[in-house]
Amino acid sequence: CRYPKDTKPKFNNVKSKKACSFHEFACSTNDAWDIDDEEDNGKFVKSSSDADLNTTSRSLLQKQQSLPVRPIIPLVARISDQNASGAPPMTVREKSRLDKFKQLLASPNTDLELRKHSWSGIPREVRPITWRLLSGYLPANKERRELVLKRKREEYFGFIEQYYHSRTDEHYKDTYRQIHIDIPRTNPLIPLFQQPAVQEVFERILFIWAIRHPASGYVQGINDLVTPFFVVFLSEFVEDVENFDVAALPLETQRNIEADSFWCMSKLLDGIQDIHNHFKKYEVEYLQFAFRWMNNLLMRELPLRCTIRLWDTYQAEAEGFSHFHLYVCAAFLIEWRKEILCMADFQSLLMLLQNLPTIHWGNEEVGLLLAEAYRLKYMFADAPNHYKR
Repeated sequence: CRYPKDTKPKFNNVKSKKACSFHEFACSTNDAWDIDDEEDNGKFVKSSSDADLNTTSRSLLQKQQSLPVRPIIPLVARISDQNASGAPPMTVREKSRLDKFKQLLASPNTDLELRKHSWSGIPREVRPITWRLLSGYLPANKERRELVLKRKREEYFGFIEQYYHSRTDEHYKDTYRQIHIDIPRTNPLIPLFQQPAVQEVFERILFIWAIRHPASGYVQGINDLVTPFFVVFLSEFVEDVENFDVAALPLETQRNIEADSFWCMSKLLDGIQDIHNHFKKYEVEYLQFAFRWMNNLLMRELPLRCTIRLWDTYQAEAEGFSHFHLYVCAAFLIEWRKEILCMADFQSLLMLLQNLPTIHWGNEEVGLLLAEAYRLKYMFADAPNHYKR
């Protein structure tokens, strides 16, 4: 479903009439969302408050005519991390980095040193606690961490007791129904995410988040954003994450992973809530360039192992999810410049952009992408008016 690393994508066998403009394309086909089910109704903004989406955008999401359905990307082995079990022994440099992280984490107060060292990647062994710290979920003060964890985990399950039973109420049943539809589509080829116990965890996390954020509510794509946190926090207890039976874990461990995933995802989303209003202000239409890139933080464009590596840097970077991600998307576009310039019509361009050959990407490619994003950030740091163009 993805193209080999050294092979150029070819779309010469497309039989449908090629659209020459965005308007014609919008009137004849659909976006590459998983919208083969007529029941799909999620958008970037909650449908009840989405009147501002223009007719063209709605048509693009709803019509199912010309383009073939977006192929299912094989996700098996996407979770695999280079530092996982079975990998070669640590090099001296890797051992030194791990020791440095352990030293920083053991200090009475973590400081900017942890963020600085995380920018180029976090060792697998210390990634869970480092992500909790960098997301702002855990306090920098070491003595307060255990108490904060206990309190926040209890608070989350307090929300479950208080609100989860209302998922069948008239006011919330549509939200829960959409979540229930989307959950099986979350990494469908990875056994971990097809386990009933894991799907129930995701349903609870997403439903509680939705009713606590009524201004935006649940939208398709948020389910994807839970997965990196869930995988990273599960890896604290399990090596073969992809095939492990989560129900075999002690109940308390399961609950802790669930609560931590909820709070860290919430921290992430709290930081990017204003993006939609910013684009609306400058009349930027998501569907005209990279709806999924922004809505799903490139998660549907990259293997999950790459997303986890990318989020190491997002967690370390100030405003990583809300600001630096924009530069990563720009760098991602530049990465495919040669292929894009070979496309001579709108439809071929959209097919390329929605099926980029990244299945073989690893840490090296992500590192180069981040380096280019950092270059762009530095270049445009003092030129905010460029966003208007």
